[in-house]
Amino acid sequence: MDARNIGLRNIEVADTKICSIDGENGKLIYRGFDILDLVNHSTFEETSYLLLFGELPSPEQLADFGRRLREARGIPEPMIKNMKNRPKRAQPMDVLQSCVAELADYDLNIDDFSKEAHTRRAITLIAKIPSIVAAWNRIRTGQHVVDPMEEGSHAANFLYMLRGVEPSAEEAKVMDICFILHAEHSFNASTFAAREISSTRASMYAAISGAVGALSGELHGGANVQVMKMLLEIGDPANVEKWVAGRLSSGGRIMGMGHAVYRTTDPRADILSRLSKAISKEKNNKWFEITERVEKATKKWMLEHKGQAIYPNVDLYSASIYYSMGIPMDLNTPIFAISRISGWASHVIEEKFAEAAPKPALYRPKAVYIGRYCGPMGCEYVPLSERKQQVA
Repeated sequence: MDARNIGLRNIEVADTKICSIDGENGKLIYRGFDILDLVNHSTFEETSYLLLFGELPSPEQLADFGRRLREARGIPEPMIKNMKNRPKRAQPMDVLQSCVAELADYDLNIDDFSKEAHTRRAITLIAKIPSIVAAWNRIRTGQHVVDPMEEGSHAANFLYMLRGVEPSAEEAKVMDICFILHAEHSFNASTFAAREISSTRASMYAAISGAVGALSGELHGGANVQVMKMLLEIGDPANVEKWVAGRLSSGGRIMGMGHAVYRTTDPRADILSRLSKAISKEKNNKWFEITERVEKATKKWMLEHKGQAIYPNVDLYSASIYYSMGIPMDLNTPIFAISRISGWASHVIEEKFAEAAPKPALYRPKAVYIGRYCGPMGCEYVPLSERKQQVA
């Protein structure tokens, strides 16, 4: 097998109108719009509308979309009771995955397979996933579950439900930008999982639950948790160069550096770097300085010892932003899901209702068998009583 194709690398599996990534030039495009323009001028709600419907909304359309999101924020009481019965040690991503699947129980029109019904489900999931994440964090820490705000932005409401007090306008804006940056990224592992599940004609809840499971791995959504653990282990800016050299010399990885697609700096990392710097200055902490020195030390070591250029990805600077905002580390990946649900849902809808034929095309990749081979007739079955113990 061509090594470039392992893990479906460089294999085109479907058409999409949702997202384009130019890895050579560090460009990320949502529905034709550069991510930098969306960060500078848009909001997460407007960006979610763009991803779902393919066009920027009119003022009336955005107001209606925001209203629908606000009305769908609440969590069914039986779901809250179920969460209260879970072990407090349960991982937030595991709780989120099961709750997403459980939401199917409350869909009174679960047998409606129309595009309109799927759009309604998308809005429900975008609205409720932040509430689930916030509710679980409060339940596991022995606090009462906070009801959602009747008004307020998507980002402000999440921080309010998480903490129980309204965030500052600055914090809400930072969270809104983080949501926009993480909302979509083409056929990454979790999005592909959602589309593959959707191609079987499974429900949106099943597809999104699978996407949450894929995101939970440390090589995908869990990477920013590993970044923060690294920063805490380093502890001080003066320790960075020695720590990085030791890790790389021993064959280890520097989490938050390098990307499967980008051959230059991830455009999201540039934005997050600026946010991290501003927050570290405001909070008077060392996390931005350590992170920046990790980036520089890793680049230098890789050039000197491997002759390779390496650049930061979205995880490197997002970790310190959330930590500086007082958010528990194990909520970093759930926050990723809060953002990415807009992209996931858009891909599920595209998979089911794309104009291009055939649809849905059931995903069925081919594997190269490299196991035991005893000839065209197969191996001879030896009865259990006649088998001898194999020597390791």
